[in-house]
Amino acid sequence: MNNVLSLIGRETELFCSDIAYYEEKLREEVGVSKFLVLGGAGTIGQAVVKEIFKRNPKKLHLVDISENNLTEVVRDIRSSYGYINGDFRTFALDIGSIEYDAFIAADGEYDYVLNLSALKHVRSEKDPFTLMRMIDVNVLNTEKTILQSIEKNVKKYFCVSTDKAANPVNMMGASKRIMEMFLMRRSEQLPISTARFANVAFSDGSLLHGFDQRIAKQQPIAAPSDIRRYFLTPQESGELCLMSCLLGENRDIFFPKLSESLHLISFSEIAVSYLKKLGYEPVLCETEDEARFRIKDLPSQRKWPCIFTKSDTTGEKDFEEFYTEREVLDFERFENLGVIKNKPVYDSALLDDFEKQIATIKKRKYWNKKELVDLFFKMLPDFDHKETGKYLDSKM
Repeated sequence: MNNVLSLIGRETELFCSDIAYYEEKLREEVGVSKFLVLGGAGTIGQAVVKEIFKRNPKKLHLVDISENNLTEVVRDIRSSYGYINGDFRTFALDIGSIEYDAFIAADGEYDYVLNLSALKHVRSEKDPFTLMRMIDVNVLNTEKTILQSIEKNVKKYFCVSTDKAANPVNMMGASKRIMEMFLMRRSEQLPISTARFANVAFSDGSLLHGFDQRIAKQQPIAAPSDIRRYFLTPQESGELCLMSCLLGENRDIFFPKLSESLHLISFSEIAVSYLKKLGYEPVLCETEDEARFRIKDLPSQRKWPCIFTKSDTTGEKDFEEFYTEREVLDFERFENLGVIKNKPVYDSALLDDFEKQIATIKKRKYWNKKELVDLFFKMLPDFDHKETGKYLDSKM
């Protein structure tokens, strides 16, 4: 934790005072409850699972599409915390599959369902096929698992959102904003809470995680110089989700308060700090070719080639925000958490039409990106989508 904190420019953990204040309540509730964690083997999912496990739940089931990551979750938990008296099991299942439906039909007895599954990369909107899967995972599977939770009399449903859902400029953020619209409708049948939060430092597939990969593979480090973001540690992401799930009221959206404890930092600044902690001096290169060439000799001199460029890819937001000026906020309840207070405002006909149009498009087995973007604009008239024609996969 401390190593990650120093890399993102912080000295203290963000939610320690709120966790300490509510610890007894959290531990009591976890100890008498049954949990299902969907997407439990991703970085945030693993963090949430650990927060639940160490408070001794009656039942903790994990579902994730990655059997390798599930295996690592079990190894990590056994090595860190050992065992609990409760029922702890993992299931390598696709949430959208018939097998998952059979799993829920066979058991499905849970007090809390936490959905951490998501397609989180802006790069996933580059082609119409991955974009459709993003809609499936971020929107339709959420709706499906909520309906299953209602049928099984689940006590509470939690779903992770993203800071990029506030005034979205990319399809990923917009898909999560549409997901929040579906949540508002179902909140009249089942208590639901969620969370918007910052980038999780060194999460799987993130640029910071990529720094580890580049060092291990003896490759240059690349990062945008003009993109500044807020970062949470993996543990903080787990704490935030657990508090929203167990302490949040119906329709609450939790987010980290912007304060001196949480500040913006650029990816290039983190890259420099990261290399210096490893004992390397960053060497700035003008081009990718130069960086690839210089990796052959610089590491032996305790130096590392870097290329820092301005961002010009589709979907990059100039700044980060957790809420909009139209949302009602509660800053009083927690020291380092803010809460968006929502009323069940939604257009049921619009949501139904979205599902029907997606089903129609899928049935014909052909679609293009434009018709999906147009559908998103219909759902979100203020959607500020920026198409530059260039995506992250075209860069190092």
